[in-house]
Amino acid sequence: MLALCLAWLAATAWMRPLMLPDEGRYAAVAWEMLRSGDWLTPTLDGLPFFHKPPLFYWITGAALALAGPVELAARAASIVGAVLAAWPLYLFTRRWCDAALARRVLLLLLVQPLFFVGAQFANLDMLVAGCITATVLALAHAALCFEQGLAHRRTLMLAYGLAALGVLAKGLIGFVLPAMIVGLWLLLRGRWRTLLALLSLPGLALFLAVAGPWFWAMQQRFGDFLHYFFVVQHFQRFAAGGFNNAQPFWFYPVVLVLCSLPALLWLRGALARGYLAAPGVQGSVRLLMALALGSVLLFFSLPQSKLIGYILPAVPALAWLMADASLQAEETPARRRRWWLTLACGAVLGLAPVIGLSVDQRHSTRDLALVLRAQHHSGEPVFMLRGYWYDVPFYARLREPVLVVGDWNDAAIAQHDNWRKEVADAAAFDPPLARHLLLRPQAWRQALCRAGGAWVIGTEQSAQQLGLPAQARAVYAARGVTLWHVPDGKGQQAPCS
Repeated sequence: MLALCLAWLAATAWMRPLMLPDEGRYAAVAWEMLRSGDWLTPTLDGLPFFHKPPLFYWITGAALALAGPVELAARAASIVGAVLAAWPLYLFTRRWCDAALARRVLLLLLVQPLFFVGAQFANLDMLVAGCITATVLALAHAALCFEQGLAHRRTLMLAYGLAALGVLAKGLIGFVLPAMIVGLWLLLRGRWRTLLALLSLPGLALFLAVAGPWFWAMQQRFGDFLHYFFVVQHFQRFAAGGFNNAQPFWFYPVVLVLCSLPALLWLRGALARGYLAAPGVQGSVRLLMALALGSVLLFFSLPQSKLIGYILPAVPALAWLMADASLQAEETPARRRRWWLTLACGAVLGLAPVIGLSVDQRHSTRDLALVLRAQHHSGEPVFMLRGYWYDVPFYARLREPVLVVGDWNDAAIAQHDNWRKEVADAAAFDPPLARHLLLRPQAWRQALCRAGGAWVIGTEQSAQQLGLPAQARAVYAARGVTLWHVPDGKGQQAPCS
């Protein structure tokens, strides 16, 4: 079953040859980590980038080192996250319920469109979803073992270690959500002794030993790091509007409903009276999954900013409930056919966006980057005009940061969660380097003049506004973005005028 899980996820990740802009951002950070040899400090265009912690970049960087800068390696961390969610769910269900339900849960989860697409999309959401799911299941396994007088301490230590990895994957939610889910589960069941048994000083020591060193090292290097990472990137983003994609409270329930059809129709079995109150371990596991689904849904519905990937930690629990509810009805040949049809429909609905993204190149600058890679010589600077194309450094295999030309004094930068704010935030941690890399419009021509040949990327409008030298030669243009080569301007008046 594990081989099936890995083969399904890896094959589909390999199918999609292009990266979307968000994927390019995270893959490029990992690429910079690999090329610089600094595995502690994530950087975006050479500047310290602390929007997220480093686990995704470490896994991706290791995959890039082994396989080279290819798309499958860039998505390795997401595949790891999907396996962390799917495989423990299968093992936990087989141990505390039965093997037939475990197989059904795994198959249904693998074809859920949200899970399937998230597993081969290079960003942090699936990795943290996997860490959260695995932590919840490890804590629950330790709790059930304790209640039955079985050995539980090793699994409890594993849970604390997984929670630490969750923190390194995306921050505080790595332990806040598992603690919330399992804590509510034990309280509703009246298991106070079990709750106390899960509080472990050795586990806390392990948690701090795994998660703590990176945060300590970054705070030693950058004095404002902890305030920025926890206060700005956690609490302010959670409480404030204006970030990312503002949506109403009901956004995630609608997303889960639409992206779980037709499997969601099997969930009506869970609406039967007494479903959650079933005796024995089966009822306890059902309650755990219902709380996992509800807690994640409520937690991420409270903030105004909502991206679809945030809700991924709810998908394994929902898949479990749908699979379990499907077994409550009497098994007949007709129901078996409908079950396999459900799996087939889920697979098709998941494959559709993957295939669509494979043929839709509107948001990719890979071809431009490959042209740059073929013609770029060492020492030639690359300028980006009023834009930052995340996937260009990755695909072009650039060894040095690009110089980004923009209106860096604009007060509106801090008001919008986009590439300009990301770069400006990173610049605050290394102002001397930022002054070299982030150029204002009035300074970029002088920088271009000093270069012994250079490359420029931007739109025709930005080039016209910023005054591209007459010597610049368009080498490639597609989808509104052009690559120009500017020959050596030393000793020539035009580029320096």
